[in-house]
Amino acid sequence: MTKLSRPRMPKAAAPKSRIWQINEAAILGGAERVFARAGFEGATMMQIADEAGVPKPNLHYYFGSKLDLYRAVLDRVLHDWLDPTEVFVADAQPRAALETYVRRKMALAFERPDASRVFANELLHGAPVIGELLRGELRATVVDKARVIDGWIAAGKIAPLDSTHFFFTLWACTQTYADFDVQIRAVMGDAALGEAAQRRATEHVLRVVLRSCGLEDSESAGRPAA
Repeated sequence: MTKLSRPRMPKAAAPKSRIWQINEAAILGGAERVFARAGFEGATMMQIADEAGVPKPNLHYYFGSKLDLYRAVLDRVLHDWLDPTEVFVADAQPRAALETYVRRKMALAFERPDASRVFANELLHGAPVIGELLRGELRATVVDKARVIDGWIAAGKIAPLDSTHFFFTLWACTQTYADFDVQIRAVMGDAALGEAAQRRATEHVLRVVLRSCGLEDSESAGRPAA
């Protein structure tokens, strides 16, 4: 990927209207799919407009340039991924919090695989656009939530583990179903990511995560795997 200059930061604005929010969401969704397939360099504003179902001039009205739009897509993906970490709070029950997190992350992987792919592609190119956000907000979130995990460990609520690397493991376990779905289908067949297969995968990941924390997973194990 060509080295990109840092995009301009948006100015403070009045609350967005409902129409604005709908159009912006359509554009971001279309851009997410196009960037996932073509990458930043290969994507065009016309392709994104067609995918989003809006006139091309609308893209420039909502986002000044392709780079602005690309960064907005990455920003949305990161925040959508960070939202599930809200369950990691000191007074939460670890098993319930972990189950909620895993299920939400797995749902994101299955429902929006292009989100994971466009983000992974950015990282593989050295994160030229979103690096600052990774070193800032992502790092701060992991430090904060790892502190919660350490608190659970100190209180004897879960087994000892490296709380920071635990998040890397969680991401790897969940996002692989989006980033490497071709590999999964090659091994398991075309139905590998169907509804039943998604349930099976989710229960497996949940079981692995809970056991790594020394938690009984009898409730999860009792659910049908397929």
